Amino acid sequence: MASQDAQTVAHSGVIPGDKVLEPSPMAQLRRRVFGHYGIIIGGVVLFAILLVAAFAPYLTPYHPILDQDLSNALKVPFWHCIVVEKSFWAAVFDGRSPFSWVEPAKFSWDHPLGTDLQGRDYLTRLIHGSRISLLIGFSAMLISGVIGTALGVAAGYFGGRVDMVVNFIITTRLSMPVVLVALAVVSLIGSSLWIVIWVLGLLIWDRFAVVMRSTTMQVRNLDYVAAAQACGCSTLRIIMAEILPNVVNHLIVVATLEMAHAILLEAALSFLGLGVQPPAPSWGLMISEAKGMMFFDAWLIGIPGAALFALILAINLLGDGVRDVTAPENRN
Repeated sequence: MASQDAQTVAHSGVIPGDKVLEPSPMAQLRRRVFGHYGIIIGGVVLFAILLVAAFAPYLTPYHPILDQDLSNALKVPFWHCIVVEKSFWAAVFDGRSPFSWVEPAKFSWDHPLGTDLQGRDYLTRLIHGSRISLLIGFSAMLISGVIGTALGVAAGYFGGRVDMVVNFIITTRLSMPVVLVALAVVSLIGSSLWIVIWVLGLLIWDRFAVVMRSTTMQVRNLDYVAAAQACGCSTLRIIMAEILPNVVNHLIVVATLEMAHAILLEAALSFLGLGVQPPAPSWGLMISEAKGMMFFDAWLIGIPGAALFALILAINLLGDGVRDVTAPENRN
């Protein structure tokens, strides 16, 4: 027996009978966060876009609206200068570069991403457009989150007639198509940045309400909620101190989804001419202004479209990662 203990100590370095220390909950959380590729990729891309939006006025020397020069209209982006040889593989096998650099007459290093139909720098408008997209996404998500969370928690906690009324409101909202209602409202009362934000915020709260209702119904029957009720805690205190902290992970996931949803809806409304109005540098408006040049200068649509894709993908990756980290048992 003694020889077996000695071998165990020699191989593992652990003395029999000693307790093996497990990592703390924070250490386990850090390991899950930094081991999740979705959080890392989405977080890095979203952080980069946030930095660009925050320092937008200092990144380019041009104004996104005022600096117009029709003589510089439709300058091409830098990749139009890269010419691929027809004998691509022959050049590779000969040890030569299959690419050459030619600067066409419509290219200028002053505008690395080219210019639009009014001669405005496209990189400047793209950078400032990120501020509008993030502002609309975050503000609409905040408005819808407050409305949906309040309705969902009230329905899930109180039940009964409150639940019936909230369910009727949710069903009524789900029966209305968001884009058509937003188009109708904006066309009636006019379009501006804050009108778009409020219209979207008042239309996309249903997912918050549904998720908060179901999670609150699960949490309200747990022991710590019953203990708080037995101690005589007020309803507001129970909801704020016992219910909400235990459903916040679901709230974060829905918030990321609705933020991406609001950004897409704003781009759709701007594309249809009823969102952010020109000359504001909205990504959806940039796509709308360039749709007539789709078959001639496709990069006018491709650049803001790629920016929209990157932003929405980063938000969704981050939301899925938060869901996986906070509820590891739900991983596929």
